[in-house]
Amino acid sequence: MNGDETLTNQKKTNTKDSRKWLVFLILGLISLVGGVGCLLWTFLKPQPEVAVIDYPTIPTTQNDTTTTYSALTGEPLADAGTFNAPVFCIQTPNGTDGARPQSGLNTAGVIFEAIAEAGITRFAAIYQNPTVAVIGPIRSLRLYYLQWDTPFDCTIVHAGGADDALEAVRAGGYKDMTENYAYMYRGTVSARRWNNLFTTASLLKQFNADRGYATSQISGFTRMTPEESKKSQVDSLVKERLSITTPATGNTSELEPKVTTIGLRFGWVPNYNVDYAYDASTNKYLRSYESGTPHNVYSCPNDDLGEKNPEDVCELVQMSPSVVIAMMVAERKASDNYHEDITAVGSGEAYIFQNGLAIKGTWNKASVGEQIRFLDENGAEIKLAPGQTIVSAVPNYGSVEY
Repeated sequence: MNGDETLTNQKKTNTKDSRKWLVFLILGLISLVGGVGCLLWTFLKPQPEVAVIDYPTIPTTQNDTTTTYSALTGEPLADAGTFNAPVFCIQTPNGTDGARPQSGLNTAGVIFEAIAEAGITRFAAIYQNPTVAVIGPIRSLRLYYLQWDTPFDCTIVHAGGADDALEAVRAGGYKDMTENYAYMYRGTVSARRWNNLFTTASLLKQFNADRGYATSQISGFTRMTPEESKKSQVDSLVKERLSITTPATGNTSELEPKVTTIGLRFGWVPNYNVDYAYDASTNKYLRSYESGTPHNVYSCPNDDLGEKNPEDVCELVQMSPSVVIAMMVAERKASDNYHEDITAVGSGEAYIFQNGLAIKGTWNKASVGEQIRFLDENGAEIKLAPGQTIVSAVPNYGSVEY
């Protein structure tokens, strides 16, 4: 091969190499432009509107040093100094013979409800640092109410009681405020008949002060913080959940209650069966009697008005607890064949209604002095939402409907 041919072949090779590099360069530029275009499209394209739930910040027990929560209700206390303020457990009737409407019952932190006699229910209403003007009526004590009251370290407020209950009060060294006209008074509304014994927040506190009962060491229910409760409600009831890959199409903050109505049937006397309607906007349960009549009570001013009829100084409001609990209990006639004998220490089925949900589990009370624990079907303890809690002891022959 002569020199001209070699030079020609070399030129051809260089031309081919140049073309290859040119092709690679063009392809690289196309890829770069395409990638930049994709990135720009990703960031600049119109995004679908997605409603985002504003979850509250949940403080931990270790870090939350600024808020003191009530041992009775689980709600924040405006004054941390009232954490150990005296507690009062008041026997309150629910008969149709003048007991209704009760007074001050809407301000009790915890209420136990059970049959007292002849199918008629009665309440043990538990107040800490009460401020209401009129509380009552006040009626007699039963042993099982006393056993539920005991962990709250309260002053037992009643008008006499069954023999076994009175004996237990005397033997147990309880703070005992039985019918006493230095600290109670009779109302003058004739329709109330024998259900006209009342007291006031000032009289209750005076009774304790006169005897040196300055504090109460409450053993309360296990509670969520308000923030934990709100997050639990949203997590459980949100209609449409957020998705990482697919934007929500509706309002993800809208709640859809899973259980909207509850019926507690204590037995054969319809006047004492109750229904609850869940209100998601307030996260409370509106209480009515089975007849459909709202369970209204007198809400009284936070003032010492003296010994007044609630009808004269209070206004009617509907009972609306934050938590409703049904405990299934063994119940039978007492030895006098009139009063009830209810098993308060032991265990049984339980239904916990809170945040629009129903949780089926069990209740367990190991001794008179220990608080009731509520466990789910896996044996884990259930934290109750903060707020007023009504615990109804439903006989095993009764029913819970939801």
